[in-house]
Amino acid sequence: MPKVIGIDLGTTNSCVAVVDVATPQVMANREGSRTTPSVVGFTEDGDRLVGQIAKRQAITNPFNTVFAIKRLIGRKYDSSEVARAKQILPYQIVAAANGDMKVKIRDREYSPEEISAFVLMEIKAFAEEFLGEPVTEAIITVPAYFNDSQRQATRDAGKIAGLEVLRIINEPTAAALAYGLDNKHNQLIAVYDLGGGTFDISILKLEDGLFEVLSTSGDTYLGGEDFDKRIIDWLIEGFQRDTGISLAEDRMALQRLKEAAEKAKHELSVSDESRITLPFISADASGPKHLNSVLTRREFEKMVEDLIQKTIDPVNDALKQAGVTAKDIDEVVLVGGQTRMPRVVAAVQQAFGKEPNRNINPDEVVAVGAAVQAGILRGDIKDMILLDVTPLSLGVETHGGVFTKVIERNATIPTKNSLIFTTVADQQNKVTVHVLQGEREFARDNKSLGKFDLVGIPPAPRGVPQIEVTFSIDSNGIVSVTARDQATGQSTGVQINPAGGLSQDEIDRLVNEAAEHSRIDATRRETRMLQNKLEGMIYTNDKVFREFGKMLSEEDRNKVQQCISKAKESAASEEKQRLNDAIFELQTASRI
Repeated sequence: MPKVIGIDLGTTNSCVAVVDVATPQVMANREGSRTTPSVVGFTEDGDRLVGQIAKRQAITNPFNTVFAIKRLIGRKYDSSEVARAKQILPYQIVAAANGDMKVKIRDREYSPEEISAFVLMEIKAFAEEFLGEPVTEAIITVPAYFNDSQRQATRDAGKIAGLEVLRIINEPTAAALAYGLDNKHNQLIAVYDLGGGTFDISILKLEDGLFEVLSTSGDTYLGGEDFDKRIIDWLIEGFQRDTGISLAEDRMALQRLKEAAEKAKHELSVSDESRITLPFISADASGPKHLNSVLTRREFEKMVEDLIQKTIDPVNDALKQAGVTAKDIDEVVLVGGQTRMPRVVAAVQQAFGKEPNRNINPDEVVAVGAAVQAGILRGDIKDMILLDVTPLSLGVETHGGVFTKVIERNATIPTKNSLIFTTVADQQNKVTVHVLQGEREFARDNKSLGKFDLVGIPPAPRGVPQIEVTFSIDSNGIVSVTARDQATGQSTGVQINPAGGLSQDEIDRLVNEAAEHSRIDATRRETRMLQNKLEGMIYTNDKVFREFGKMLSEEDRNKVQQCISKAKESAASEEKQRLNDAIFELQTASRI
């Protein structure tokens, strides 16, 4: 039976795991790392780079390197989150014809789903190399507070990458599954998940192998990236104060500052201070300028204290929704790289009145949990059942612009519920069902998921027709809605595809493009491997020839020298046959 992989598609880094004989295993990428930066770069000559290699070239190629795309997936161009991103991200964000946002790289526009798919394609490729077999199915995690649009978009990204997404599960829930694999006794668990771009808190009950999510809360635009931004702003202010030069609009300098901020943040998790040195960061008439600063842990904690406190309100909300108190919680599990910060750990300890569990790797636990869910679906892992919840209420717009809830937040999924509505005008033969998601009292303040019409209602006085509206949410948190006229049996309904998003034709086109690009990438990878092999052989043969060439006859010496020279010319070639010929000739020459 083919393997099903579990993927944590993160804002900053992504991770992949698989269950092998009931045991989850995190897979290393081609560079040997167990996490892969969620970064995509586009080079001048049209190459697409993903992961660490893309991150490395970001400083010199900031306008064409895309990161933190998870914060923008499933969002509209005119949303406040996109407006905020446009102010700080170096790459260009533009409006699509349907109101979505896209990333513009040179003369092409990419949706967040496409960018995410490029990361997933890289993960899929090295997972296949690791396992030695094709991978076509996956479990992908999302923040618990992702709405329907964001979940649909993540699913589409998987489809574009050539993956059948068997299940979308919430990140804190995945973390709890990973934790519970070795902790089967009954308990209440709180999962505090502060990642690169999002924050989630979930309260779960573990009872005889049954994982029941009691509540979830969070903020889909709060994470480690915001902590980095505080350091970047501090560095910009200090440099301007010292030199009179503002780096705020210098995109290349900003990329260097971002990298330095990340490094300093990591250092401050284990040290009391971090020295930040960026030579030649700018220049004026007097010459080049260098940035030299020292940031202490105390200063950093002061500048981000409000961000840490922003996580506490959702914690209290989740506890209230679950009907429990902090004292009732048996175990607090920390997830996400930002939870390595000592002040975050202290804030969580203060909120729950107990030391958080720090025995699991916060960067890998979500991917491990996704793999566990894959193992449960395949039957590799027994005696574990997951009951998740919907993070936000779902309902319809009713007369006066009021939002009427049909399914309340934190309802266990899959779930289904119906309400009866009626007409507001005499002889009304059509009703428009406006589907929304959120917690506000009025429709305009909630997230619109789409609209559809129920037609053919028999003419009658207002208030007489009985229209049954039914919402259902599947195990992925994906929403379907139907409306039925009880008098005629006439019904209509849709699986909600938010206004905007990718159409099926666009997804199919992108799937084909991705497959084609994958073949091109495979060819380039083979070519690069041959080039590397040839370059290594040239180096070895050149070194041996310089040391021992005098021991050969003049004729053999000339042969070897010509062969090495020819191999050096061939090393830059993109033709596989020429590279293979050069390798064969050099192997032959080395035996002289």
